[in-house]
Amino acid sequence: MKPYRVLIVEDHPFQHEYLLNVFSEVGGFTVDTVWDGDGALECLARNDYDLLLSDLLMPVMDGVQLIQKIAALKKRPALALMSASSRRMLISAGLAAKTLGISVVGLISKPVEFKAVMRLKERMATFRVNGDRDSALAMEVDPQSIELAMGNGQIQAWFQPKKSLRNGNILSAEALVRWAHPEVGLLLPKDFLSLLINQGLEERLLWLMLEQTLPAQRQWREQGWDIPVSINLPTHLLDNHDLADRLRDYVMAEGGEPRNIIFELMESSTTAELSNYYAGACRLRMMGFGLAQDDFGKGFSSYFNLVSTPFSELKIDRSLVHGCAENENLACALRSIVELSRKLGLTVVAEGVETQAELALLRSIECDQAQGFLICGAVSSSDFETLLLEDSSKPS
Repeated sequence: MKPYRVLIVEDHPFQHEYLLNVFSEVGGFTVDTVWDGDGALECLARNDYDLLLSDLLMPVMDGVQLIQKIAALKKRPALALMSASSRRMLISAGLAAKTLGISVVGLISKPVEFKAVMRLKERMATFRVNGDRDSALAMEVDPQSIELAMGNGQIQAWFQPKKSLRNGNILSAEALVRWAHPEVGLLLPKDFLSLLINQGLEERLLWLMLEQTLPAQRQWREQGWDIPVSINLPTHLLDNHDLADRLRDYVMAEGGEPRNIIFELMESSTTAELSNYYAGACRLRMMGFGLAQDDFGKGFSSYFNLVSTPFSELKIDRSLVHGCAENENLACALRSIVELSRKLGLTVVAEGVETQAELALLRSIECDQAQGFLICGAVSSSDFETLLLEDSSKPS
């Protein structure tokens, strides 16, 4: 595999040599070093880098100011931050980068250890495999082509397995949208979803996911697998008072069972009237559908929502999972969430699991299920069936 090209920004001479030795010992990297933010910007203007590793506390231009400068560049490497300051400081700086659209693959406390660079290498592999596309690609996608794609089968439901953290078996799946574009290949939601939302096509997408999920479930059921599937439901759609009725009628007419569909209430929106939120959530559960609090830990989610809405499942946001094995604050938060969820009778699913260490911690706190690229990305319906076959052939 081609080595990752890394630019290290560090103002201390000893740290320069130390980091070069650590990256050399891990292997798989080509490393350049600079002394400050200005030097980093000059290098980024001349060369393409896969990863920028920057100290947070630097004179003249600190790490946060460098992040803000990098956000304005057309080509941005993945980012890792290192510092001797508190973990909360690192997390805050990382969130600043993420909100500016920069991919953050590591928050490392100094001194930088061998295993921390190994984790960086693992995360860079995930970053490369997931095909992080230039956000400018979205500019090539026009509204008319999205509508055509929704009508001609190019917009597809792919399925990401959720696995038990007790025995490793596939228990359910989440339907995730993909665009099989005839010219540029498979597009991920970040490449087109914002334009789709701006076109007011969210409800149409909801129905499209449901229309493709039910036949997939039927096919799996014929092979002996009863697999519940989660589908994202933008929360503002609960402003439609008859939505729950229409969803139930369609599922029943297609021979499906509401208990095998879990609607994940998305954090990207909320209802115009709070009463519509509670009424819609309550009616979906009364009709037998599962209901999940998606992305718990960010956005509109709160403990009050959790205890006052009839959820059957809790999805822990990846922002609480990423780095939890090294961050005791995150680990404590996860323990608290899992314990509360168990008392409320909820199934707990951790999203965005990327490392074995994260998986081990989630097992240790008795989280129920996990999904993420470490386990498996989203695959087509037929490939999901292959995963089920492999799952069933494992020795018990």
